[in-house]
Amino acid sequence: MSPIPIVVISCVLWAAIASTICINAKANHTEFVSCMNNHIILFANDSRYLFTEDMPMYSSLVTSQHNPRCSNSTTSIKPVGIVTPQNEAEIQATIMCSQKHGLQVRVRSGGHDYEGLSYLCKTPFVVIDMRNLRSVSIDIEDETAWVQSGATLGELYYSIAQKSQTHGFPAGICPSVGVGGHFSGGGFGTMVRKYGLAADSVIDAYLVDAKGRLLDREEMGEDLFWAIRGGGGASFGVIVSWKIKLVRVPEKVTVFNVHKSMDDQNTTEIIHHWQYVMHKMKHELFIRVIIQYIHDNKNTSVEAVFNSLFLGELKDLITLMNKKFPELHLKPKDCIEMSWIESVLYFAGLEKTPELLLGNKTDPYVSYFKAKSDFVTKAIPKQVFVGIREKFLQQKLVFLIMDPYGGRMNEISESHIPFPHRRGNLYNMQYLVKWDVNDVQALHDHTHWLRGLYRYMEPYVSKHPRRAYLNYRDLDIGTNRQGNTSYVEARVWGEKYFSGNFKRLAQVKSKVDPDNFFRNEQSIPLHIKHSKEY
Repeated sequence: MSPIPIVVISCVLWAAIASTICINAKANHTEFVSCMNNHIILFANDSRYLFTEDMPMYSSLVTSQHNPRCSNSTTSIKPVGIVTPQNEAEIQATIMCSQKHGLQVRVRSGGHDYEGLSYLCKTPFVVIDMRNLRSVSIDIEDETAWVQSGATLGELYYSIAQKSQTHGFPAGICPSVGVGGHFSGGGFGTMVRKYGLAADSVIDAYLVDAKGRLLDREEMGEDLFWAIRGGGGASFGVIVSWKIKLVRVPEKVTVFNVHKSMDDQNTTEIIHHWQYVMHKMKHELFIRVIIQYIHDNKNTSVEAVFNSLFLGELKDLITLMNKKFPELHLKPKDCIEMSWIESVLYFAGLEKTPELLLGNKTDPYVSYFKAKSDFVTKAIPKQVFVGIREKFLQQKLVFLIMDPYGGRMNEISESHIPFPHRRGNLYNMQYLVKWDVNDVQALHDHTHWLRGLYRYMEPYVSKHPRRAYLNYRDLDIGTNRQGNTSYVEARVWGEKYFSGNFKRLAQVKSKVDPDNFFRNEQSIPLHIKHSKEY
């Protein structure tokens, strides 16, 4: 009898494995749905919160993210179910049923996750989509607000402005970003130099932990409350809502966009000088630099945009700029006075209609993209920006965004919350490349180009380790292996995001989630020691 070819044996073996996976997936699906129905009020219609593959809304929910590159991932399976809870009890039931039937959980608030970790998984899993938990309650007298994790930054800003024209909140620029992920990763925007991060102004929270308990700040304890403000909430539980401290803003602020062609050598001189003066300017002034190339079959060039918010009047801004940054040659005609909420729309590229901040239909950032980040501690030489210009001409849609620090960021300890990038950082850099058609070749070409740019910048950015920002998630810097990654293995990427705070995050993780239920490719690992030692 002739031996059976190895290739045939392999095919049979893989067919058997695939069949087993399929059977297990169906069993997981059935058991999970049954469990949910037993936990939620029996006569409730589960179709209002639980969506499975045989239901019409399932496909749209699966693909409702802002980086379609991730939805085409070949390493992820489809979720057993997508839960859109309308209260804490439905979150608690989802966690308990997932644990009971061996499913992992992914939590999605806004869909802006750069690497798709909030909706992708290699083993059977359930997505908790927070879109129905988006209420915002403002207390102007107390200058606080409670905001649920499914709300967008735009909805938060809109709600504040409806109550007061002299209050705001120091969070991100893109209005369609979900509050849940943004706050738990740190979160910075145009008021970062005046008030610090969004997470710096969080004063309480409600979280459902791995045991299904709903905990506020007092009940979760200061260690866990510290961890979820910048350490990534998805490693520790499901954060339902946040209590934040509002900040004061003047009735009139001033904004400007000044465009400079990188073909002009003087532009490089201005950017170089920006590095030396911006972090020392008044806390009320924020000027970021966006180097961009948008190839549109016209005589386009790489340009630098100086994009600014000043928490004050035009006359005071002009006086300040003439004294501290005359190289930009800012003129009154370049500037516009407006309310703070109008400045939110201005930075988002939206018309002066605050209602546009409600929902995310106007989001301009939905596209295939890959991003990376750096922190700069020493001014970059002028010739480096010349090299960046040359590299940008190889692409069609690419951005380098430089957000200034200094100000309040210099005054807060690097261990105050897990986000450590404080004193000594001149600015944060985000590299972003976009493309139109997401086939295998396009993905390879664009990501390969971006990684080349990242290597080019290595000598000029932070070192030992080279730092990165959690909310600009980047799996290139290291990932956890499947299952339980050791603390030592995870340090490869963990200290790039968190520096010396990574050890404390792992200690908190060991204490509050010792079975490592909440995990993904870059979740906080358990510490070497057993959790009972803490």
